[in-house]
Amino acid sequence: GTCERARERAREREQEREMLSASRSNVAKTGHAALAAAVTSARRTMSSVVDFWSHVEEAPRDPILGVTEKFLADANPDKINLGVGAYRDDEGKPVVLDCVREAERRIMGSKFMEYLPMGGFKEFCDHSLRLAYGETNPLVSGNKIAAVQSLSGTGSCRLMADFMHKFKPGAKVYITVPTWSNHHNIWGDALVEKETFRYYKPETRGLDFEGMMEDIAAADGGSFFLLHACAHNPTGVDPTADQWQEVSKLMKEKGHFPFFDMAYQGFASGDCVRDAQAIDIFLQDGHMVGCSQSYAKNMGLYGQRIGCFSLTCNSEEEKVAVESQMKRIARATYSNPPLHGALLVSTVLGDPELKALWYKEVKGMADRIIDMRSVLRDELERLSGDSWKHVTDQIGMFCFTGMTSDHVAALQGKSIYMTSNGRISMAGVNTKNVKRLAQAMHEVTSA
Repeated sequence: GTCERARERAREREQEREMLSASRSNVAKTGHAALAAAVTSARRTMSSVVDFWSHVEEAPRDPILGVTEKFLADANPDKINLGVGAYRDDEGKPVVLDCVREAERRIMGSKFMEYLPMGGFKEFCDHSLRLAYGETNPLVSGNKIAAVQSLSGTGSCRLMADFMHKFKPGAKVYITVPTWSNHHNIWGDALVEKETFRYYKPETRGLDFEGMMEDIAAADGGSFFLLHACAHNPTGVDPTADQWQEVSKLMKEKGHFPFFDMAYQGFASGDCVRDAQAIDIFLQDGHMVGCSQSYAKNMGLYGQRIGCFSLTCNSEEEKVAVESQMKRIARATYSNPPLHGALLVSTVLGDPELKALWYKEVKGMADRIIDMRSVLRDELERLSGDSWKHVTDQIGMFCFTGMTSDHVAALQGKSIYMTSNGRISMAGVNTKNVKRLAQAMHEVTSA
């Protein structure tokens, strides 16, 4: 009996071991299944993340970037880049103005790196308003212009586009044909409806004044017009003072709002007052206006991204309200602007000696470009016997030559690069390459 009980207990222990082993096996199988399910789920999640942006197409290449890439890839030591809109001296080198270097020296180590307010550096905005609207303008002295520091001209235009979308919903903006290509991107991305109006006349390579006036008259009352204050980009064609007066009168009758993109004040003619004459004419006629200022070209502060966005108002109270909304848009877009460029401009414009030096230096840049226009025209007319008067009639950084895309392609074969619409950046023309450029232009246009 004792032996039988011992065998019975042994069988029970064996059964317990088998049951425990089976239990462990089931747990392991369940764990593997859960792990496999988790891996499958993760793979699905990863797959969905990868596929989330699969519909996004590559954006169209910037035409200026393409010109620069071709220029850089060209091994010809005599190659010429006429695509980039940045000033170069007669040696083809970038320039930092002496007034800017001195301003840098003065502010070095003198400021903290704290955030600026949403509206930027007030001293900078005050100087900018006096430059754009006039030192003695009653709107400036009466504190009736709302203004914020912006991310250069592009940033100013975008703030204006967003301001339009928010406070004048449904209003259209009318843009010149042609214009700086980014204007369309800016107002389009801000969801403002765009229209165009005639401006350039290819047959004369000058202003289509009649077409311009007809389109202004035909536009819905209360429309917004994006105007180039001076040195129209890309054509270099500006209305005369008399023509600006006619435009102003018609726009006043129609109740249109003029917004001036002023990227070249001082850089166009060498005279800051003359280059702002369009704004003054409109103000004298009683318009409310807006303005985008940039210090990229006229102070050479391309990389500092420094500009000012302003709107004239009817009262100080209105100015406070409008400026508060401009700041609110800036807050949601980039929070607050950078400090260094604002300090540079304020130091230059706030010191009489540095300001006088700046006037001299910006006139020097403008004069060099005007001189190169004259030499290029003379060479082209000497070679062809035809009139190239439009080269000197136009003003500012760019010359709209009238050459076709086929001409431009032929010039690339001669290591000369420009945008396909025949626009030349005159800053890339100098005493060393102007004759070669004229010869090449003559050859491709007379072939």
